[in-house]
Amino acid sequence: MSIILSAKELCKTYTVNKYSNDVLKNVDFSMEEGEFVSVMGPSGSGKSTLLYTVSGMDKMTSGEVCFSGRNMSTMNKKELSRLRLLEMGFIFQQMYMMKRLCIADNIILPGYQSGADRAAVAKKAEELMERLGISDVAHHEINEVSGGQLQRACLCRALINDPKLIFADEPTGALNSRAAADVMKELSAVNKNGTSVMMVTHSAKVAAYSDRVIYLVDGGIQGELSLGKYEGSDLSGRERILSGWLMEQGW
Repeated sequence: MSIILSAKELCKTYTVNKYSNDVLKNVDFSMEEGEFVSVMGPSGSGKSTLLYTVSGMDKMTSGEVCFSGRNMSTMNKKELSRLRLLEMGFIFQQMYMMKRLCIADNIILPGYQSGADRAAVAKKAEELMERLGISDVAHHEINEVSGGQLQRACLCRALINDPKLIFADEPTGALNSRAAADVMKELSAVNKNGTSVMMVTHSAKVAAYSDRVIYLVDGGIQGELSLGKYEGSDLSGRERILSGWLMEQGW
């Protein structure tokens, strides 16, 4: 398998009122095409900063990030924006949607922004909503659906341009256990169809769906655990293995 994302000696420092905070410290990281990687660690360890930096949403202080063979470190803001639109998808704990647009229009919008044929985009949106079980709320306002339905809509939106990699930051953090399980099953299915996934989570149950878990402490990678591909059974067994390993890491 080829490498879809890599970071070399990645550093991120925030400076506020002349005080510097080194959030990421010389991180070396890579993931293969089709891989599902979860990033875990205590609060303040740099998990979300790592996700935002390797996706180009936040500017790195030093180091190098390559996506699908291209050096993101040398791209300007316009090039990074285009890359994120066409080849990356994003899901967040806070389900950001345009309040004046219905569910379907929110999903379609990035497709229109990409310049793709509008009829093809609309058809793709219908197929995605059908697949994720939200066709019946397609024309609802965003405040008229449940949290689980809204997060599945966010997943549809993330998939509308057929991304190579989805970045998910605590995608189940605002959901109840049943809705969280539904979203993770869908995200796992997307991964099995070939889309790479990098996810930040505090939940061992959620991380158990991933192929590999990276544990961050104080801005550096302390350890990694390979779980193998989730095949749709024995999730509890994978969670037990992961929980034991996390305790060894000081979780």
